[in-house]
Amino acid sequence: MRTLIKAGLLAAMLCTSAAWAQAPSAVGLWKTIDDETGKPKALVRITEENGALQGKIEKLFLEPNVDQNPKCVACDDSRKNQPIVGMTIVSGLKKDGNDYTGGEILDPKKGKVYKSKATLREGGRQLEVRGYIGAPMFGRSQVWQREQ
Repeated sequence: MRTLIKAGLLAAMLCTSAAWAQAPSAVGLWKTIDDETGKPKALVRITEENGALQGKIEKLFLEPNVDQNPKCVACDDSRKNQPIVGMTIVSGLKKDGNDYTGGEILDPKKGKVYKSKATLREGGRQLEVRGYIGAPMFGRSQVWQREQ
């Protein structure tokens, strides 16, 4: 009887370990890091809806002497003059092997929307986000740090 209980416990531990070993997801809270200055820019919450990722700005890291609730004055779509905090800036990314592809990303400073792809790095602790025009080689990347 004890052998049966031990075998059952061992099987349960193995199943639990397998569930924990699932591939990490990009869903969560990310600190964006400016690729030019190396400084934190924002916190972006990435969620998944109908198999696609979207990301909204939750917080901006701004200097004390600038407007703490800026609007997207450079945007030329429905986001024009809307507050940047709470704005969806990432949309449509779908899992494609180890990457997320087929999405778009907005640069609120320039008001431009770019094609986007993202790749998890460092066991899911970093997210390399690339915005580009045409092909991925014509763009810029940022490495975001997982907050949650």
